[in-house]
Amino acid sequence: MNYLRNKMPNPELSIIIVSYNSQKELKNCLESIFETAGKNFEVIVIDNDSQESSVAIIKSFKEAILVENDKNLGFAKAVNQGLKVAKGSYYLLLNPDTRATGGAVMTLLACAKAQTGLAVIGPKLMNLDGTTQSSCFNLPSIQNAILEFWFGRKEKFGKYYPKSQKPTEVEAVVGAAMLIPKEAINKVGFFDEKYFMYFEDLDWCRRASKVGLKIYYCPKAKFLHEHGASGKEIPQKTHKWLVESSKIYYGLLKYYLITLIILFGRKFISR
Repeated sequence: MNYLRNKMPNPELSIIIVSYNSQKELKNCLESIFETAGKNFEVIVIDNDSQESSVAIIKSFKEAILVENDKNLGFAKAVNQGLKVAKGSYYLLLNPDTRATGGAVMTLLACAKAQTGLAVIGPKLMNLDGTTQSSCFNLPSIQNAILEFWFGRKEKFGKYYPKSQKPTEVEAVVGAAMLIPKEAINKVGFFDEKYFMYFEDLDWCRRASKVGLKIYYCPKAKFLHEHGASGKEIPQKTHKWLVESSKIYYGLLKYYLITLIILFGRKFISR
């Protein structure tokens, strides 16, 4: 692992990005941050052994901090690397396929400061055509799977977004963009490295809820998100990681029960 650091001594915000073969999206993401995020922040990019030009792009942003891995360590472990070197009082985790719009970073930070007992706050994610992307969850369970796939209760199991224009408490937000106070990391702990990719965000939100912290959605902070761009070149691998992580999150018995509930509902009920 190679490690380079900039000279900002006391940033308020540490922006942490995990990159893997995402040179085009990463360049757009970094440009949006440095153009819109104010002054008192640092950017830490963890590169998981990209085989294209991502590292050169990171180095072209002179104020960016580079953590360069010699193999793909997965998302959770790479995020933890960033958290361990971050100096900010708040940590903004961003996927490289996101882009901040306008004052989105500062709006999200202000929204976080207004909440008490905060674990994490997620922004509004938007598709490239400007439509709103579902980015919140009810923590998935057998009961919620039955309610959605057998009784048509939409948004009980799958992703959704709150319709309110005010900050809204939710059970979980997706890991593509999530702002976490340092105090919450101290209380909840780092991301669970058993998850190579996927479900680490749900797991962390679940753990945060168990210690009494709250999860919020802030619709006034808007980020573009090219959903799935980071893994579009390796669909078989990403599917494998998704299945493996879901088994870890649920446990094998619960995983197979939920899978059967969904398959049964789609085949016999949702027609």
